Amino acid sequence: MRFDLSLEPHYGAEERLSKRVSRLLARNPSAFTFRGTGVYIIGEGNEVAVVDPGPNLSEHVDCLKRAIGSRKVSHILITHTHRDHSPAAEPLKAWSGAKTYGYGPFVRDDSGVGDESHDKSFVPDVAVTDGMVMQGQGFTIECVFTPGHTANHMCYALPEEKALFTGDHVMGWSTSLVAPPDGNMGDYMRSLEKLIARDDAILYPTHGSPIVQPCPFLRALLTHRRMREAQLANCIAMGDDTLPSMVARLYAGLQPVLAGAASLTVQAHLEHMIEDGRIARDGARYRVL
Repeated sequence: MRFDLSLEPHYGAEERLSKRVSRLLARNPSAFTFRGTGVYIIGEGNEVAVVDPGPNLSEHVDCLKRAIGSRKVSHILITHTHRDHSPAAEPLKAWSGAKTYGYGPFVRDDSGVGDESHDKSFVPDVAVTDGMVMQGQGFTIECVFTPGHTANHMCYALPEEKALFTGDHVMGWSTSLVAPPDGNMGDYMRSLEKLIARDDAILYPTHGSPIVQPCPFLRALLTHRRMREAQLANCIAMGDDTLPSMVARLYAGLQPVLAGAASLTVQAHLEHMIEDGRIARDGARYRVL
């Protein structure tokens, strides 16, 4: 995989990316958010939609309000409920009066794994569904359901520019984390196949630069995931048949801060391979079928 790490951060300033699309970058860079959350503002007139308003940081929210100015906010669109995407929806809604839109809230399971990364308070005013179409002033929003990174992940298409806002489902700077139980690798790979079948001309991820050749990049992501599963099958066959031993072999030299994410991603792949009947689990060990 070749990733684009060239994004230069200009925090708090609205940057025009196309006729209808601009971006404001939140100052929350990290190993998981790259340069920070990119909040997209859609519209060229006095009415706009906002995609992923970002973290609820007072400096960031103030910058977002100044960028929007006197324009009316018609929609607050949430791709998913991670804390770097949805929390600023609450103050933005209170300030603008706009409704929030998303697939749904985070649904906790009994394990509690991943709870800390989610905005558990977010519940959309309007629950959107795959294929749902919404109209704004001079723009159209089409909902494209892409579970995998999270169970409630939704992309949003802008047909007027053949653009797709991909949240964390597809990012140009890195692969996406798929962390069970909320994340599901089988769903993630099927969602990649769904986007490959589309004809989008540009992808706007919430983190990193736009992706200007979507289909080759999407195919490379899917190939990468399939190759990872082939590597895992080989690890098991060679005797590295526990989760820790597979992570150690495949991610040698990984930064300690990313070790947990790597382990969760391998777990997601193993669960997908069990689902497909390629491997089985016996206690802490796995075997090829």
